[in-house]
Amino acid sequence: MTSSQWMPLLTRRTLIRSAGLMAGGLLVGAVSLDPVDAQPGNAEDSARPLLMAHTMPWYQSRAMRGNWGWHWTMEHYNPSEMGDNGRPDIASHFTPLTGPYDSGDPILLEYQTLLMKASGIDGVIVDWYGIKNYYDYDAINKNTAKLFEAVQKAKLKFAICYEDATVKILIDGGQITAEDAVAHGQDVMRYLHEHWFTDEAYLKAGGHPVLFTFGPQYFKSSTDWQTILSTVEPNPALVTLDGHRVVDELASYPWPPMQGGITLNHAAIEAYLTQFYRKAARGEYIVGGAFPGFYDIYAEAGVQASYGYLDAEDGETFRFTLQLALDQNPDVIQLITWNDYGEGTNIEPAEEYGYRYLETVQDVRRALPGGEDFPYSADDLRLPFEIYTLRKDNYGDEAVNADLDAAAAAILSGDAPTAAEILGGLEA
Repeated sequence: MTSSQWMPLLTRRTLIRSAGLMAGGLLVGAVSLDPVDAQPGNAEDSARPLLMAHTMPWYQSRAMRGNWGWHWTMEHYNPSEMGDNGRPDIASHFTPLTGPYDSGDPILLEYQTLLMKASGIDGVIVDWYGIKNYYDYDAINKNTAKLFEAVQKAKLKFAICYEDATVKILIDGGQITAEDAVAHGQDVMRYLHEHWFTDEAYLKAGGHPVLFTFGPQYFKSSTDWQTILSTVEPNPALVTLDGHRVVDELASYPWPPMQGGITLNHAAIEAYLTQFYRKAARGEYIVGGAFPGFYDIYAEAGVQASYGYLDAEDGETFRFTLQLALDQNPDVIQLITWNDYGEGTNIEPAEEYGYRYLETVQDVRRALPGGEDFPYSADDLRLPFEIYTLRKDNYGDEAVNADLDAAAAAILSGDAPTAAEILGGLEA
């Protein structure tokens, strides 16, 4: 695959974003929430909202693939070289602590899921492009399967966010016909049902698997969705992007309303989210959203004009939007996003802000019902990176990796002190 073949992936980001404008506030020490049935299909979390990180499995590294993927280069940057800031030259204003990585790397996936566990994140909502071997869709699908394996090992939850915009790309590329589009959608549902929907770890609502969509952008007819979703039993419960509703959907979710290259402030955020939650409150299932800011690199990369800018304000934007979401007593709060480095909505630890966002998630997790039993501290968030680094430095050393297995297992069981003791011995 040549780098030029990555361009259609921008379809996800070039849709007309939900209209509306958004204001200040910040997360206070204690969060007051009435117990809600946040997850009818997963009773263990019924007393609080689930914290789910929207995750991109689309990154490819030269070490694993022989070339850097488009999302690190955007045909403009070279991650093998150092930029003016002394960090890898990647298509982002932010650099993950690990450096640019491959979403199919099992060591990386262990690191990410350990971080989620230690931060109090309940699982992932994976940005997914379907089942066709076209552009990098197949690679994304395979990376998704590997991520779900890591998620299951960590006893986290997962859900799919289906990019139905891929259907038009498949039609334009001669992969399917317009007449076959609904049948293709049915094939997608059968695949999801066979591989993930029935898994105990899959996000459920009333026993139905919850299916997010970034749109819909192609299947805009409610009749089409009824035909597609009725393919499997129990039928998936559809959650749509704000402004893209269809009949009989379970709920909608908010997204940073960036458009026109403008700079948004807290007043604009509050206006947008207040309007969204006012509509969402009419439903029985509520999906909130929290985001750290927005700082895309599209203009610098020469891809397109920037969508705009939302200042992170040293973490206040994330705390503020997270508090607004918590105030709704939602069933799910989508953290937007774990690792969209191109748009600068990432909360995964990075050189520029460290563990700031995950420490905020920990604070919230402790304040929610059951938080008195949450066993992790801010210092514990540093342990997964130690494991990641030691695995990379000692690849193939069975003895060292056996100890690292034990350290990872200790973190997953809530025994971070034992993990720290094991790692301290290895580093010594």
